[in-house]
Amino acid sequence: MPQPRKRATIREVAKATGLSPASVSYALRGMQVSEETIERVRRAAAELGYEADPIARALASGRTGMIGLLCGSLEDLWQQALAVGIGRALKDNDRYALILDAAGDPAREKTLARQLRDQRVDALIVQPVDPAAPLWAELCEGLPVVSIGDALAGARAAGEVVFDNRAGVTLALEHLRKRGHRRLAVLTSTRASTPDRPADVHVMAEAGRLGLDIEMVTASQSLGPATRVAGEMLDAGHRAFFCFADSIAYGVYAASAERKLGIPFEVSVMGYDDHPMSGLLTPGLTTVDWDIDGIVRAAVRIVVAAADGTATRRRRIVQAPQLRERGSVG
Repeated sequence: MPQPRKRATIREVAKATGLSPASVSYALRGMQVSEETIERVRRAAAELGYEADPIARALASGRTGMIGLLCGSLEDLWQQALAVGIGRALKDNDRYALILDAAGDPAREKTLARQLRDQRVDALIVQPVDPAAPLWAELCEGLPVVSIGDALAGARAAGEVVFDNRAGVTLALEHLRKRGHRRLAVLTSTRASTPDRPADVHVMAEAGRLGLDIEMVTASQSLGPATRVAGEMLDAGHRAFFCFADSIAYGVYAASAERKLGIPFEVSVMGYDDHPMSGLLTPGLTTVDWDIDGIVRAAVRIVVAAADGTATRRRRIVQAPQLRERGSVG
């Protein structure tokens, strides 16, 4: 019976590369050595079949190699894509994502955030359901936290990749107004318990400036519930929709089809995050693009530096929106 192959040691990698074990250790973690050395060490490690012992590494470094990723709601297809991108980018940086879903619930978000801290993740990335929760200030005292979308009010976060929601909302509402719409249904995933999200607040401010009659309604990012809410708004006479997630906008498409109402001739609809599926609809969904690839790169770069203790300052990156005009606004 064949014997299992013995795990190669870091000393064997050091001997193969002519480096000290300490230098090999730094190279495997991508620290304090040149890119050429990192590549040479990783190539030798792969040839020898070296795999770092995660328990030994954690004991030696005080780090687990795990980064928590707390998503606002994985019913939202855009957030699913974000989680996939961050998970892969962390793996490329020798980290692993522990992905949890707050399901749009502020109470669940608090519970899961504390659980991730207690599980000793090295850092946390969060797309907050309730960015104003006092929890974040407490959490940031002992854990590097990077927020995506909204800043964490009153918290000393390690960094943030925030959306310029003021510009994004203005782009959307001005586009609808230019097309002649004055009465709008705004569908948002925000609950009554988290009423102060910046994007929602700015909708009402811009509605006053532009002379728009707006009715704001909470809608799930899951297709079935979003379709039901959109159907209720259609039955109440609404024919123009601005949705704070493309996933919600898909519900408007479904509800319109059920009522044999055509988009864009009888119903106009806009989304807010440009999920790849949105360009495949008929007609394509007009939406606001936040550059998901850029968000992934920025968030992972900030969180890895924060987890390693190499960040020299708090980083704030503001994502600018772009209007993706397709055919869904009549």
